[in-house]
Amino acid sequence: MRKLFYFIGLFIVFIAMTSSSLVKYPSVLNTAFEEGERLRYRVTFGFVDAGEAIIEVKSTKHKRDGRALYHVRGTGRTLGGFNSFYKVYDTYESYIDKKSMMPWIFKRHVNEGGYKIDQRYDFSQNQNKVYNGKEDYTVSMGIQDMISSFYRARTLNFDAMKKGKIFSFKCFMDNEVFTLKIKCMGKEEVRIRKGKFECYRFVPVVQTGRYFEHEDDVQFWVTADKNRIPVLVKAKIPVGTVKMHLVEWNGLKNELSSKVTK
Repeated sequence: MRKLFYFIGLFIVFIAMTSSSLVKYPSVLNTAFEEGERLRYRVTFGFVDAGEAIIEVKSTKHKRDGRALYHVRGTGRTLGGFNSFYKVYDTYESYIDKKSMMPWIFKRHVNEGGYKIDQRYDFSQNQNKVYNGKEDYTVSMGIQDMISSFYRARTLNFDAMKKGKIFSFKCFMDNEVFTLKIKCMGKEEVRIRKGKFECYRFVPVVQTGRYFEHEDDVQFWVTADKNRIPVLVKAKIPVGTVKMHLVEWNGLKNELSSKVTK
């Protein structure tokens, strides 16, 4: 009888050790970015530099289900006189699966004029769950977070890009699953401080109940090259327009061939 229980125990351990290999994960081809990429943006309100945002791809020893990850970290802060009446310092982190572009860990720390948010989501992609520190939520495999969505979008198939094409995927945010949809508005040149770039212009497909009511309330321009990096974002708010434009880039995986040199 002891031998029977011994072999049953070994069988259970064997199943536990090999169960991850039985999970079929999605696979995404990433030719757009790699570890070491760092993008710095300047945020302007009118003609005034109001803030700065930096997003970078770091290496990490963290693994989930034996899978290698990217550590992506984004920070945003106010500059100069804006700190005196509405100081902002936000950090966002995501640990993203290198082969599938789906997140395993998401962290969000927000401090905006004294308003604070601290979030951590643990994604069990192999179990279709997200844990927010208090309870589990059932999600579909491949669900994205706020940061991983940006990188997942950069791996979309741009070869067949044309005006009116809509891309969509699921995102988990503020304990809710919603469908993120973006629409291509065609190719055009856009000028920022660092020069002129050939880009694709995108707008979000507006969803009922969200903050922005019209498609042109938010627009962003993405380089029409293999890097697919946003160079300009415009957002309309009740008191004006906020812009975020690229001012520095390092560690790009590909040549920034979309930059117009003439």
